[in-house]
Amino acid sequence: MADERARYFRELRRLRRAARRWSVLGGGLTGAAAVLTPYAGLGLPDAAWAGAAGSAVALAAWRWIDLRALAARPAPPALDPAEAAARSRARLVAAVERLPAGQGIVAEVRRARSRLALRGTSMAEPWARLDRAALTLGGMTGRLTGLAEPAVLEAAAADRSLRELAGRTASVERALRLAPADARAPLAEAHRELSGQLESGVAAYERLVVAAAGYLAEDARPTSEHAAASRLAEATDLLHGVASALAELRTVGDPLRAPTR
Repeated sequence: MADERARYFRELRRLRRAARRWSVLGGGLTGAAAVLTPYAGLGLPDAAWAGAAGSAVALAAWRWIDLRALAARPAPPALDPAEAAARSRARLVAAVERLPAGQGIVAEVRRARSRLALRGTSMAEPWARLDRAALTLGGMTGRLTGLAEPAVLEAAAADRSLRELAGRTASVERALRLAPADARAPLAEAHRELSGQLESGVAAYERLVVAAAGYLAEDARPTSEHAAASRLAEATDLLHGVASALAELRTVGDPLRAPTR
């Protein structure tokens, strides 16, 4: 979204320039019509001068009216710097995502930033496993149709939940390092529980990816010989037969042709 305050002042400047331009043009045409009409008498050119002058004056009046109406409105408040930066980032991300490989680049940058946020914690290794499994499943998503579609939706929801759990567990771990001795016991217990939940969740996600790969393998396995292979075999046999027939024709020769001396 564009800055409303900047848009307001930009529109104000545009209307001011238009009002001044049409005022100058209307005044010039009115003066020319006032001088040329008595000089050469009334005629068709004088009607053109008068019509152009009247149109320019009317447009100038409308532009001044629009300018005053806009200037009477209060200017929108200035954006907070943080909000302005967020909007600039959103516009930049949207521009990059419109590129042919933009979505992949943005996704990789986000993954790298998430890995960097978890560096130095025990959550980095489960996060890396989850990331690898998610990338593997993402490569199969387009072919997981039919009965596998609900599993794909469930995997997407689980991926978001596990990533949020990893971030929460990492925050608890950092707080545990700073906690005094008397407050470490409950935090350590909470950290163990969250780590166990994350470990079991990542393992379940990996099993889901393996099951999805097995589904694709069984779905693509033909019950008999592949149709393309059978057609190629038939075409090969046909070409062998044609080649053998041509060789026999060259050996026998033309029986109707008389031998030459």
